[in-house]
Amino acid sequence: MPQREQAMRRHFHQAAARCGFSVAPAQEAAVERLARLAAELARPAWTFPRPPRDLYVWGPVGRGKSWLVDTFYEGLPAGRKRRLHFHDFFRRLHDGVSRPSGRHDGQSAVDSALDELIGDSRVLVFDEFHAHDAGDAMLIARLFKTLLDRRITLVTTSNYPPAGLMPDPLYHHLFEPTIKLIQDRMDVLDVSGPVDFRRLSAPQPDAGGRRFATGLCLPPGDAALEALGFAVPAPAEATPVLTHLRELPARAVRGELVRFRFDALCETATAVPDYLALTERFNTLVLDGVPPLAEASADGRQRFVNLVDVACDRDARLILIGSDPLTSLPDGQALTRDLDRTTSRLAMLRRTK
Repeated sequence: MPQREQAMRRHFHQAAARCGFSVAPAQEAAVERLARLAAELARPAWTFPRPPRDLYVWGPVGRGKSWLVDTFYEGLPAGRKRRLHFHDFFRRLHDGVSRPSGRHDGQSAVDSALDELIGDSRVLVFDEFHAHDAGDAMLIARLFKTLLDRRITLVTTSNYPPAGLMPDPLYHHLFEPTIKLIQDRMDVLDVSGPVDFRRLSAPQPDAGGRRFATGLCLPPGDAALEALGFAVPAPAEATPVLTHLRELPARAVRGELVRFRFDALCETATAVPDYLALTERFNTLVLDGVPPLAEASADGRQRFVNLVDVACDRDARLILIGSDPLTSLPDGQALTRDLDRTTSRLAMLRRTK
């Protein structure tokens, strides 16, 4: 058994023990495959004609997907590796492709943007890959083809099996070539075991950041609002805030805190790059007028899901004022898996009555 493979396997079990749990049976196959990948990556590139197979790790929320790939990443030697949340990576890629460069070939634009993002990295780890926006389908398809054609080893997590990507039936066919590419070129690892690590008392793999976990879910008119510094803003506090490529109407900006109405941030044509830009400037996001998600539009629910994802990944504090968004969640929607992840993350927020 290669020494590097043994070392990575030991690294996984020691990391689990430090967190107070053991590797679950459903995770064992992924641990074995990731340990073997570590050994493959330790070999000089010239010793084998093809790079190692890429990995696609999927399963429901709470199965430790992020913990698996993060632990793998930490166990690799320093240098020539990169780990990014897919939201962040795709925003940067989109900016790079859109930036004027004097080139007119789309493939060259993607190559140039990738060179800027990953440099000489040999391993690229994506967390929480998904595809919902039909407008981004072609760029995501180009991204995956370009990555898989290079000698870069890609490891990604997702809440969806490859066939479940781009779940909207109106647009799913647009993504089928990319799904086939993933199925042909990546080893798909299913970690859909019965254990939901969120429900255990030990520190959890997908627990999120410390600041995010200090967030609050408050009803309007709660007596605690003023004491906590979340009193209704005066009209004079309203100000436009520059996000990615647009200005959004904030109700107030108070130092590192920004406040919006739900409609202004989730029921207008905002996108993940806007939320990333907000978390780069502010460490606390306050959203008031929050409805039960069942009453929001389908696009509004998706934007809210994306906002929560970004806030959790960037460890921003999220203050929700209004109805508890988790009440009366819609059933049978294309966003079921994403809403499950959002439910898990919003459950961290303290609620007052």
